[in-house]
Amino acid sequence: MSRRTDRLDEQFREEIGKLLQKGLKDPRVSSLASITRVTITDDLSYAKVMVSVMGSDKEKRDSLIGLKNSAGYIRTFLGKALKIRKIPELNFVLDENLEHAMHIESILAELKQKGDL
Repeated sequence: MSRRTDRLDEQFREEIGKLLQKGLKDPRVSSLASITRVTITDDLSYAKVMVSVMGSDKEKRDSLIGLKNSAGYIRTFLGKALKIRKIPELNFVLDENLEHAMHIESILAELKQKGDL
């Protein structure tokens, strides 16, 4: 990975995060959605946007659908905000790492409480 794509990854994450804080017009996108990581290919064709959504499975699914439907608008916003010619195609993916970590943490706390750890 080049330094340029590393820098763009972070800029994309920040700008999409700002847009989510302001709120998209799509009501399906949860206010509890946040961008955890963005990975852009070296040729700037595709960007994998990892999204964490707190809430039920339905809220997660709806938020992902809403983000995918808003991808064109988000790309336009990024083009204006970052002033770069080529904006990659955005692919939104649900990031379940935070929930997985919380689940493991609860299991460890339970074991500690029982005295097994």
